[in-house]
Formats: sequence, structure tokens, C-alpha cells
Amino acid sequence: MEKRPYVSWELIGDFMTEAFVKVGVPHEDAKICTDVLLESDRMGIESHGCNRFKPIYIDRINVGIQNPVTNFEIVRETPTTAVVDGHDGMGMVIGYKAMNMAIEKAKKYGMGMVAVRNSTHYGIAGYYAKMAAKENMIGITGSNARPSIAPTFGVENMLGTNPLTFGMPTDEEFPFLLDCATSIIQRGKIEVLARMGQDAPKGTVIGSDGTALTNSSEILEKLTTGEAALTPLGGIGEELGGYKGYGYATVVEILCAALQAGSYLKMLSGIGENGQKVPYHLGHFFIAIDTEAFMGAESFKKTTGDILRALRASKKAPGQERIYTAGEKEYLVYLERKDKGVPIGESVQKEFIEVRDRLGIDLVFPFE
Repeated sequence: MEKRPYVSWELIGDFMTEAFVKVGVPHEDAKICTDVLLESDRMGIESHGCNRFKPIYIDRINVGIQNPVTNFEIVRETPTTAVVDGHDGMGMVIGYKAMNMAIEKAKKYGMGMVAVRNSTHYGIAGYYAKMAAKENMIGITGSNARPSIAPTFGVENMLGTNPLTFGMPTDEEFPFLLDCATSIIQRGKIEVLARMGQDAPKGTVIGSDGTALTNSSEILEKLTTGEAALTPLGGIGEELGGYKGYGYATVVEILCAALQAGSYLKMLSGIGENGQKVPYHLGHFFIAIDTEAFMGAESFKKTTGDILRALRASKKAPGQERIYTAGEKEYLVYLERKDKGVPIGESVQKEFIEVRDRLGIDLVFPFE
């Protein structure tokens, strides 16, 4: 039973947009940033929504490691590809513009791909994959990130949680949307667990001595100091296929760095030689594939929908009520929350009030 108070999407959206503007983000860009964050909460992926508004975006702008004004520079371009330098601007704005560019290229030539360098955290990866799906296209995106994952048989955090994300249109009310990290758990979920005073599942984090760590607050500290690392999908070692998650995380790292001659691995730590905070210089990639260029969009959507419906209708395990396909649970959360609003926990309430008071925003929250 949800105990957190619900706040209207409009109120929270207006607040975050105004706060972004107050710290220097242009208004149209601020609306994009807000929409990306709220999309995460609309789908119930709270690790990338309001929880991260202050610590990941507002605070980074305030300490000078993220630029509120985004300089979206096209470094190199062909009819179907482009390389963009984001100059450490707002990652959500960079991602929005880059995927739009990939979509426009796909409309003309069937496929488009844009690689980005010198970006910042771009929020929920699924936002950009859904942009393509809404245009009857297959959307694919990935991002590298600050070092968190240890390679198989290692204990040092080398790779980011590096999501590999796919969005595909269907003939149903929602797209197929697979948006997940290449680690078992991502830092954002550990942040949520720490806020709630809960432990991380055993086996998701490994200490520098090879033992499993579970204390969420301790894990966040040790991830920063390099004394802990997340385990890749499949877990520790090879027995349950940890090398698969490790391999996919590496694929994302290469695509996010090598195509645009950008930063990678330890270069993305956000910590300078003297221990000071520095820009992250993240890389992303965005791919749009026009389904109309193959056997037609309607044919693609029907076949995709038939596959998903067949999967849901397959034999269920004892005690299980239903089988889901990727993106379905998120759609159900969206239906539940679209009229209720966004649930705001106590710690985020305090952050919102702090940001409002510091920036002098004339607004009263219903939870006060």
C-alpha cells in the first residue's frame, strides 16, 4: 500500500522546470529535462526520476561540473550518421536532440545513428527509445557511466552500469521497451534503498576483498572510493553467466566511446587528479531504424504484438498469476499514476523544499 503522498504532475513539473530555469537552464531545455525525469516516475522507475532531481542535476550545476546551457555541436555528419559534442551540457537535452536527429535520418534513409561525446547523465534511457517507437521505429540507445561494475573474476569497478536499451512499436497500447542496466542492480536503486534504510540483495555488490556487501549506505560510499563494485548481470564469476553481463557492458562502453573518440572506464569517474569534482564527459549512442523500410510498419507492429501476446499466454509457473513482457509493468504503473500524480517520499520532500527556498520559488507543496 503506497503511503507516500501523491502530488500532481503539473505542480511537480512546474516546480522542476522553474528550478532548472533558476539555475540557468533555458526554458525550453528545462521543459525537456523535466519531462525526462517525470517520464521515469510515470513508469515507476523511481531510481531515475524525482529522486535524482537535486543530487544529480541541480547540485552538479551548482558545483560547476555540468553546464546549464547546452552547446549541441555537430562535429561530423553523413546522411545516416553524426558525431555530436555536448560540451558537458544537460544530458537530457543532448539525448533528446540526438535521438531526434537519428529519427530524421531514418525517415530519409531507413536508418540513422548519432554518437555523442562530452555529455552528462541523460536520465532514463527508455525515454529516447520510446521517442523512436512513437515514430514507428526501432529505437536503440546506450550510455556509459562512472565506473561501477567489476569485470568477471575482478573486484575493481571499471565499467559503468551501461544500459543497453531497445524500444519497438507494437499494435498494442504500449511499445516493447527493454531498459535495464548491464549490472544486476544499478547505483540509482541502491540510492533508493539507502534512503529507505534497506539492504541491497546479497550478491549484487562485491567488496575489494571479494566478499559480498549488502549495507546500502556503505556500498554508496565504497563505490565512490573504489572499495566496492557492482556485479554484472549473471553475478559473480561464470557459473550463472556473469561473463554475459560483463560482455554486454563492454559492448556499450565501446559504442559510447570508440565511435566518437571519447572518454571511457576510469576517465569517467568525475574525480580529478587532486580529488576535486570534474565533469564526467559521458558518451551515448542513439539508433533509429524505420520499420516502414522493411515489410512496413503495420506488419512489424502486428508481428511484434503477436510475439508478445504469445509469450504472455504461455504456461505459467505454479503460483504465478501472469507473465509480463518488457514495458508492460511500466505501462500499468503509468495507468495507475496518470491521474493520481507522483508519489514523493520524505527525503525527496526535504530536497524539494530546500531547492525551492534557496531559489526563491513561490510555491507551496501539499505535503508541507
